[in-house]
Amino acid sequence: MGTQPEPLAEPRAELASLTFEEALKALEDVVRRLESGEAPLDESIELYARGDALRAHCQKRLDAAQARIEAIVADRDGKPTGTRPFDDATGGV
Repeated sequence: MGTQPEPLAEPRAELASLTFEEALKALEDVVRRLESGEAPLDESIELYARGDALRAHCQKRLDAAQARIEAIVADRDGKPTGTRPFDDATGGV
C-alpha cells in the first residue's frame, strides 16, 4: 500500500494542542476532501477517523467555553464580577 499523507499523521498530543479555530479549519478541510470524492477508500477511512477526532476536540473546546461562560458570577445589577472556578460550574452539587 502507499504511504500515509502527512496531514493525516497528526499525533493525539498535537491534536490536543490545536485551538478551536485551528481544529475547525482542519475539520472543514477533511470534510471538503471527503465530499470531493477524490480520496481512495483507505484514505477516506483515515480522513473520516481524523474528522471524528477533530469533531470531538472541537466539541470539548465548546463545552469548556460554555462551562466558563455559565460560571460567570453576576452582582445584584446583573453585571459580571468575576468567574467561579471551573469545578464550581455545576453550582456546588
